[in-house]
Amino acid sequence: MARFLLLYSLLLFGGQRSSACPEPCSCRGGRVDCSSRSLTSSSMPTSFPAGATELLLHDNLITTLPNGLLDGLSSLHSVSLQGNPWLCDCGVLYLRAWLRRHSADLMAHVGVNCSSPPSLKGRLVAYLTEEEVLDSCQYWYCNLAFASFICLFVFVAAQAALLVALIIFLKRFERLSKEARRTTEEILAVGESPRENEYEHLKDSSI
Repeated sequence: MARFLLLYSLLLFGGQRSSACPEPCSCRGGRVDCSSRSLTSSSMPTSFPAGATELLLHDNLITTLPNGLLDGLSSLHSVSLQGNPWLCDCGVLYLRAWLRRHSADLMAHVGVNCSSPPSLKGRLVAYLTEEEVLDSCQYWYCNLAFASFICLFVFVAAQAALLVALIIFLKRFERLSKEARRTTEEILAVGESPRENEYEHLKDSSI
């Protein structure tokens, strides 16, 4: 019985979350307006009401959509995605596939252009070929590999500099230690000489 109540509560609250208007959007009827709110790919809502019929995401700062974000919105008849700086690398594959499936009935592909990389700037996302997207992925991976190599080189150079500094410090410490030991020995030798002379003088006097 307790398990049944827990399952019922999860389904109930889950249904309420799916129908709630996401922040910071405004909702009225089936219209979900998230436009012109400076949303980014990380700050945009992670879900939308399942019964949404119109979704406005235009004029934001969105560069990519999470996989599956729009798949559960079967009632949509209008979507606006233009006015966003879409990044056409590996992350655009989901958006490209979704636009291709719905471009005829929703006209969602209109104004959805690539902002980067430079080789694809201005191109409609829906009409990108798979080869073009994969090429942009390779370009991105090359940049990542180069950046990783630079970071590794800087790290190794820093470690080498620390090692050299440690060796110099140890050699200097060893030299100072030898000088201190030699100075100590000289001081002790100088201190013992007067005592030996005094002893010899007393010995001669007693004779």
